[in-house]
Amino acid sequence: MTCKLVMIEGLPGSGKSTHAQWTREILTGFGQETRLYLEGNLEHPADYDGVACYEAEEFRQLLTEQKDLSSLLEKSSVRRGDRYFIPYRKLREEDGADFPDFLASQMFQHDVYELPFERHAEVLAEKWREYGKEAEGRYTTDIFECCFLQNPLTVGLIKYDVPKQDIRQYVRRLEESILKLDPVVIYIDQQDVDRTFRNAVEQRPREWSEGFIEYYTGQGFGKNRGLTGLEGTVEILRYKREFTLELLDSLRLRKIILNNTAYDPVKSKAELRDILESLAVSKEIRDI
Repeated sequence: MTCKLVMIEGLPGSGKSTHAQWTREILTGFGQETRLYLEGNLEHPADYDGVACYEAEEFRQLLTEQKDLSSLLEKSSVRRGDRYFIPYRKLREEDGADFPDFLASQMFQHDVYELPFERHAEVLAEKWREYGKEAEGRYTTDIFECCFLQNPLTVGLIKYDVPKQDIRQYVRRLEESILKLDPVVIYIDQQDVDRTFRNAVEQRPREWSEGFIEYYTGQGFGKNRGLTGLEGTVEILRYKREFTLELLDSLRLRKIILNNTAYDPVKSKAELRDILESLAVSKEIRDI
């Protein structure tokens, strides 16, 4: 199987996690070795979750201010060029009470997903380049949930409301890093965005929906257009879906849209299986 990367994308509540898990199940059944990375995985090879980014001078200042923890911070940090990356969320979970609240809050301000857009895009593009080179030498197929399209759109559109062209360039930089992996994007489409999001709100904890709505309407795209509440969030999600499909159409890699509007698990899993079976055909045969 030449495809070394399957990326499952879609809006919240579309069924991304379920389809990602099915993908692993089906490919494993085909005898293919896989690695599954769901949203929020702290060990993601191409993304950052709960990781703070410091420029060299900022890092030196942090060590000076946190002398009691400087040894831990130096040991746990990873240097890439002139930047230092600290997995503060992982440290927090591992060290618990030994990792103070105020330091976690401070590091959140330096989170990769809190960086200014251009700096954020540069940091992620470098991470994807490293991943692409590393993955070329393996025979496993990685399965990513939502970090290829939804994360760049969430930061560029929802958080910062940057021009669409800037987001396109960002995603194309990521695409360029993985083309040698013969990747495919499977977009789990939900045509009824209002119903999809309302279902997600009903099924998930209240804290999730309140935080999600605030994130989508309290900054960037939503705030600039005066969109508020659940209805405003749905309107933003509709726009995000349209832009995602437009962006997908412009990419060079393979992309497949799986319509999951009916939430029919038997039909969707069967369709997904057919898609994955087609990936087992060698790239050379497809290119004839």
